[in-house]
Amino acid sequence: MNLPVLDSLAVWWGDRLAGTLSIDRGGAMHFAYAHDWVNDPDTPAVSRAMPKREAEYDDAICKAVFGGLLPEEGQRTAIARALGISPDNPFRLLAALGGDVAGALAFLPTGEHPPKAATGEPQPLNDTALAELIDRLPRVPMLAGEGGARLSLAGAQSKLPVVLVEGQVAVPLAGQPSTHLIKPEPDRFPGLAANEAFCLALARAVGLDAVDAEWREVQGRPYLLVSRYDRATDGDSVRRLHQEDFAQALGVPSNRKYAAEGGPVFRDCFALLREATARPALEVLKLVDAAIFNIIIGNADAHAKNFSLLRQEGGGRSIVLAPLYDLVATVMWKELAPRFAMTFGGAGTLEQLEPKHFERFAADAGVANPFVRRRASQLAEAVIDAIGRGVSVPGLDDQALIAAQVDAIRDRAQRVALKASARGG
Repeated sequence: MNLPVLDSLAVWWGDRLAGTLSIDRGGAMHFAYAHDWVNDPDTPAVSRAMPKREAEYDDAICKAVFGGLLPEEGQRTAIARALGISPDNPFRLLAALGGDVAGALAFLPTGEHPPKAATGEPQPLNDTALAELIDRLPRVPMLAGEGGARLSLAGAQSKLPVVLVEGQVAVPLAGQPSTHLIKPEPDRFPGLAANEAFCLALARAVGLDAVDAEWREVQGRPYLLVSRYDRATDGDSVRRLHQEDFAQALGVPSNRKYAAEGGPVFRDCFALLREATARPALEVLKLVDAAIFNIIIGNADAHAKNFSLLRQEGGGRSIVLAPLYDLVATVMWKELAPRFAMTFGGAGTLEQLEPKHFERFAADAGVANPFVRRRASQLAEAVIDAIGRGVSVPGLDDQALIAAQVDAIRDRAQRVALKASARGG
């Protein structure tokens, strides 16, 4: 029996209404596509997990897809506390934060239309104001409840969508698409900003498609400034590009993002790329590279929400594997679990990796085993060569901040090269 609708949000894709997200008196969410959206052959689905149809979608898939746009864990709890709502109520969180999220969608009160353009220009933050904002984020993530822009990004790490005004960080105005995000360094993990900045720069140095990021510091507070890949800029105009992470696309809620909790494994991810992308052979090879690179740098936290599909502009609006992001050498912190979020052919750590695991991973990817082993050797050698030549990390001049990490990654690359060339099965 359908319960009466308690409240609803209009789900906009740019300047068109894509559908309506509602919550009933029992607390369950429902999504229904707008009639015009369903019947327009040129409009895409809001998610691979939600093909266009007239019938509405139920609470479980709404939580996986739309709830997957929200912050997680302690970030969500702090936001809910600041807003005076339950952290288990994704509808109310989207009502408060859904003005600017990952991808092309915006969640607005029913009857409210997206602004044609933000009125005025945001005020750039001076060093003192930016330092104060960074200090405030742990207590009020996403600046929830402070008015103005309604912002949300998935993940458990503290971050904030921002724009740049003449190179300075500013909080977006209401309705203004953010173009960057800042990731302050948490006290618990000193060196995280430099760690991620190096891993992203290293990925680009060996030819992988990774987001642009710059290490910055303000009044003794390190942070990472990351360019958003889901935004397209043309002069003063910024457009949102649609993206969704693999967990959303597979209909898996954020609390099951890890394979050990029943979340996606690499076989699922490769199957998704083959079904969703315009050039699956190329995108599959890019994910093979990403999986190998994460082993080399010691990133044990590469789960399904750390890979995304991106709908490009032009060229038939093709879907590709999004640039790599959240590349961190988690092995640098002994208190973090060393086991891979998704095993590599059954191997959970670099120490466990044997020839049979390359073969199993190749089967999961649907590619030849000799190719995977050859590619692992090539990437490992490319990492060793890049480190030997010196990796330029934007904004980071003090190499002492990454010296131990560089040594650890060089050692891991040498071991990966040996394991990839080892005989056996």
